[in-house]
Amino acid sequence: MNRKELLELPDNELLKKAKKLKSGSIINALLIGFCIGIIIWSVAKNTSGFFTLIPLFFIYKMVNNSKNDKELKEVLKERNLK
Repeated sequence: MNRKELLELPDNELLKKAKKLKSGSIINALLIGFCIGIIIWSVAKNTSGFFTLIPLFFIYKMVNNSKNDKELKEVLKERNLK
């Protein structure tokens, strides 16, 4: 969602999105930890290759997704909502 669309939303909708953002960030942190565990296990077993690249791709996607949520945080901060 872009900034213009977020500015048009009422306060209660922004608060709902913020709640989803918080639960989503916790899930992403758990998944990133799990993927890092897979990578460490793969390196320890000397089986680097495709099995190691898949978790790296997922980590990249999750981190990029969290960067896109900065706009929502900025709009919440501008409206003094939390």
